[in-house]
Amino acid sequence: MAGPQFFTPKSVQPSRPPRRFTLEQANRALPLVKRIVGDIVSTHVKFLTIQEQIEKAGAKDQPILQRDLEVATNHLEDYVDELSEIGCELKDYQSGLIDFTGRHKGRDICLCWKLGEETITHWHETDTGFAGRQPVSTLVEAD
Repeated sequence: MAGPQFFTPKSVQPSRPPRRFTLEQANRALPLVKRIVGDIVSTHVKFLTIQEQIEKAGAKDQPILQRDLEVATNHLEDYVDELSEIGCELKDYQSGLIDFTGRHKGRDICLCWKLGEETITHWHETDTGFAGRQPVSTLVEAD
């Protein structure tokens, strides 16, 4: 059996310049972001489950499962759109990884948050991703 397929809706691609957050602004947005990301993670699990069911289902059940998959897809796209409206970007559907664009020393950085974390405690350069996370204590809020 193939591994899980990861869903990436069309709406993930930002259509406008990114909003830039201070650490304080990004942390203030977290209560709403946490709820949306929780919905994304649970809906993504449903999406993957339906995909598995489709692979195993007979022809009779296919139309119903396809409709269920479409509903889950639409919900995921709506949730991602909500995050985009706030100004943050979803990086991973399974772990609930989010980046807020910030500024440090005159360049864009990512303030990095993951579902389950109370506040934003890490950041990374735009080209290093999660593996390059550093503590926010290394940032200077003067930008």
